[in-house]
Amino acid sequence: MTTAALTDTFTIGGDLPVHRLGYGAMQLPGPGVWGEPADRDGALAVLRAAVEQGVDLIDTADSYGPLVSEQLIAEALHPYPEGLVIATKAGLTRQGPGIWTPVGRPAYLKQQVELSLRHLRVERIDLIQLHRIDPDVPLADQLGAFRELQDEGKVRHIGVSEVSVAELEQARQIVDVVSVQNLYNLTNRQSQDVLDYATENSIAFIPWFPIATGDLAAPDSPVADIARELDATPAQVALAWLLQKSPVVLPIPGTKSVDHLTENMGAATLTLSDEDVARLDALA
Repeated sequence: MTTAALTDTFTIGGDLPVHRLGYGAMQLPGPGVWGEPADRDGALAVLRAAVEQGVDLIDTADSYGPLVSEQLIAEALHPYPEGLVIATKAGLTRQGPGIWTPVGRPAYLKQQVELSLRHLRVERIDLIQLHRIDPDVPLADQLGAFRELQDEGKVRHIGVSEVSVAELEQARQIVDVVSVQNLYNLTNRQSQDVLDYATENSIAFIPWFPIATGDLAAPDSPVADIARELDATPAQVALAWLLQKSPVVLPIPGTKSVDHLTENMGAATLTLSDEDVARLDALA
């Protein structure tokens, strides 16, 4: 029995069906996405609760911690339940809290995937995503490293993150891109053209930082008004809006709190009217 009726699904890459509301594991490490969590047991509890509440898509990255997020996922959930898809990323290095530096050399990317396989305790990664394009390395070399691992059976599908439409088209000429992960939410829609392209081509669109309501959730705001009308929270409205933007959208809200997780999952049962969606669309 799941808390939220997660029924709406999308099939990533044609063979990985997932419920569209997933969980993002970026917030599990310490401040600045660096080091161990202050409450390790709490982090493990959130991961277990996510699966118990019907989540079957967990998004993480080798750089979250670094390594910490992947290790927590394995500790909490391995052996994994059938149908659980764990997507991870490689291509960003860490030099301290809040510091992120792209490195896309093929040898490095391959090393990181090998480490992710070890830390996640899997023989094949369902979805590996290039965390950022390294401007100093040809994109064909970066994605080519993933393709070689795909040919070896260590990677199932390949995705990209923070790309333009032109970069996404270029990437698709190199590998079969099944997902794109860009910043997109109620307050930041600069990737609308990428979402439109993903929708047209049935590519999963994973909006990171999906619950960014900011001033839009102020007591006298349209988001708060709609939330009150629907007996929901502003966060649930923001997630429901994303889910109704396109059938390829897979939001991955992250949290360290089981209560917040349960609240987020409630967005799956929230239906916005066309008028509600139009009011929210107008906020851009």
